Amino acid sequence: MKTVNMKFKGMVLTALISLGSMTAAAGEPANYNVVPLPQSIVMTKGAAFEVDADVQILAPAELQSEAEFLKQYIKELTKCDLTIVNKRAKKVRYIELAVSPKVTAKEGYVMNINQKGVTIQGGTAAGVFYGIQTLRKSLPIACKCGKHKGGSLPAATITDAPRFGYRGMHLDCSRHFWSVSFVKKFIDLLAMHNMNIFHWHLTDDQGWRIEIKKYPKLTTIGSQRSGTILGTNSDLDDGIPHGGFYTQQEAREIVKYAQERHITVIPEIDMPGHMLAALACYPELGCTGGPYEVGHYWGVYTDVLCVGNPKVYEFVEGVLAEIMDIFPSEVIHIGGDETPTVKWEACPKCQALGLSKDKLQAHFTQKVFGYLTAHQRRALGWDEILDGCPQDAMIMSWRGSEPGAKAAEAGHDVVMTPTSHCYFDYLQSKEAQFEPSRCGGFIPVEKVYSLDPAPDTLSVEAKKHILGTQANLWAEYLLTEGLVEYQALPRMSALSEVQWTQPELKNYDAFKERLTRFTKLFEFYNYKYAKHLWPERQLPSRWQF
Repeated sequence: MKTVNMKFKGMVLTALISLGSMTAAAGEPANYNVVPLPQSIVMTKGAAFEVDADVQILAPAELQSEAEFLKQYIKELTKCDLTIVNKRAKKVRYIELAVSPKVTAKEGYVMNINQKGVTIQGGTAAGVFYGIQTLRKSLPIACKCGKHKGGSLPAATITDAPRFGYRGMHLDCSRHFWSVSFVKKFIDLLAMHNMNIFHWHLTDDQGWRIEIKKYPKLTTIGSQRSGTILGTNSDLDDGIPHGGFYTQQEAREIVKYAQERHITVIPEIDMPGHMLAALACYPELGCTGGPYEVGHYWGVYTDVLCVGNPKVYEFVEGVLAEIMDIFPSEVIHIGGDETPTVKWEACPKCQALGLSKDKLQAHFTQKVFGYLTAHQRRALGWDEILDGCPQDAMIMSWRGSEPGAKAAEAGHDVVMTPTSHCYFDYLQSKEAQFEPSRCGGFIPVEKVYSLDPAPDTLSVEAKKHILGTQANLWAEYLLTEGLVEYQALPRMSALSEVQWTQPELKNYDAFKERLTRFTKLFEFYNYKYAKHLWPERQLPSRWQF
């Protein structure tokens, strides 16, 4: 038996490396060096398992959904349409799915491949699903001619489990609105990367995107803006109306779509700042009473919810009651970032609370936390809420990793998403003039890959509070669905290894080689991606064609 030792830098199987393109010729073998990299790949003796039309998928009733995904993926990639069965028969070769107590990691799996069959055993159905993703990504893509079908799976045992339990991606649907079909396509991308959290940013100054039946103006007024600033807060507005929102039925549909792929949707209602769209609908909730307008500009607005007004808490609780009814997630994101105090300082109602300006947001946060806790939910907020928040508050560290480290040492559960590594609206190239986005910053793929959310500088106890990491896609400068994908890929692939793979197994050069194969799947599923790592795929000239 031959063991692939992933711990040594750059070591991979020569036979598998030499496969090259994922586009299959007849009989091309699978390559298990996928993204994210499994924890252990052991190549074993014996002939390969041949995927052809005679193979069947054997799965119990509780794994029928996973079996359907496997059937779909194999049909897409190999052109073989396999039958799903729940009983074994003689002389039939199977890809068998099962949940096994022998797999102790909840999201872990063990995949055994030999000439007679393939078994994928997971600690839960989610573990089985991730095993299916590895199998899917290892398969060669059948040629479009349709003459060559199937694929060859070399004998091996793959043992795998994620490093972190929170593996997320964020999408801003407020600054620009994205269709239900695109949100689903984005969720499919998460599934392909073994991610399990979709952080859905639904409200902001520039648009309210979720139906709240108790407050209908949030969508009749708050979901529409009459124009958008051109460039980076220039003096010129495009004057083109922009809007859209998700009905509660559509939101439930997206939640179900994600659940089927073992992804939890965490909704974000950003408060008490970033609430201008809500104030435009219900001006009595602001300190000045308005008038307010849904935001056209990017950045931070000084008009925020009035924390001294009891009607504000009635509004917040009414909104959250409907949000909790739509979203079964234990965790609800309440924002809490970038909240100026200037209006509070001049507001008689806020001043009547007798609190310093530095304590007013904590007062608001504690009330919202108390409401969610009373309804058996947990509140997650950006790292600004750390000062004065309850002990059970979850912190999302975006202003670098330092706030997250501080929170973890203080006993808070933390999700790391520092701007230095995880803001995917930032540019991927220093040649900004040739980038489709007008956003600033610079975060190349290698920088993302270098992130360690739980470094050894943290205490052993603090490391236990680092739940995981996610990247954020803010949409101020994302004007098309293709641009969202372009900003995400391939940095999302680098992040997936930060989330899934143990640090000692990571190697950037080996990752780039696996990523090159992985991009064939991006192309197969029609995802746009940035090509800076492959100059030969870019335009040969930026000015002459």
